[in-house]
Amino acid sequence: MAVNILADIERRMPEFSKGQRSIASYILSHYDKAVYMTASKLGAAAHVSESTVVRFAFEMGFEGYPELQDALKEMIKSKLTAVQRIHVADEQLGGTDILSKVMNADIDKIRRTMEETSRADFEGAVDSIVAAKTIYIIGARSALVLARFMNLYFNIIFENVKLIDTTSSTEMFEQIMRIGKGDVIIGLSFPRYSKRSAKALSFASKNGAKVISITDSRSSPIAEMADYFLQARSDMASFVDSLVAPLSLINALTVAVGLRKKEELMHTFERLESIWDEYDVYQKAEELS
Repeated sequence: MAVNILADIERRMPEFSKGQRSIASYILSHYDKAVYMTASKLGAAAHVSESTVVRFAFEMGFEGYPELQDALKEMIKSKLTAVQRIHVADEQLGGTDILSKVMNADIDKIRRTMEETSRADFEGAVDSIVAAKTIYIIGARSALVLARFMNLYFNIIFENVKLIDTTSSTEMFEQIMRIGKGDVIIGLSFPRYSKRSAKALSFASKNGAKVISITDSRSSPIAEMADYFLQARSDMASFVDSLVAPLSLINALTVAVGLRKKEELMHTFERLESIWDEYDVYQKAEELS
């Protein structure tokens, strides 16, 4: 329902009472503001009572106003423009203790990610990665940062990792053209969702590869083709992507696959330590004293 809520409201407009039409009209015209309003504030903006707002939520088929609000939040993830996000961020955070608000919101996203991520899908993803012939990783725009981070550590653990890093759809398909059965592709996508990542995962799935989708919601375009769905909460309400929870999930996934390859990984790091020391890569402890 979240994806079509505005269309549902518009379609049902003739059925609503006068007060409910006022609420519906306000939401349709100002959904970017309404989504963060309490029932009381939405009622005041639409010139109706708080109880009318609650009844409107029931009329729309929700158990209460918070569920209506959640549906609106789900919908706006991919609908708000960058300019609208700036306005929302200013209304939500302007004139407050921004440090505390942002960090507490990130803490909440990590907590929700820990609670909502399927342990069965997590373990299935780990099994598939460890057994894969080739591991492909793809993420676009801000999610590319996460993909590069994962690629950095996966390249230490495995010999068969490929990061898909291109802005060209043609080059993307050239880089994954040999993907097939026995391979794994890990896709990372958060609002506003990248069409290129969704196309890559769809192509991989059709060619028999296992698909691991790390994204924020079941309504994400990369969730539907996932063999293993790893949900990581993010927030696009402001103009800055909050990717703290996805990064924490990636850390857990990296640790889990690393422990499955513990003996090999220990030998790899022993060799790396020797190389780093020989070529003076890192500052030595005695040089800092």
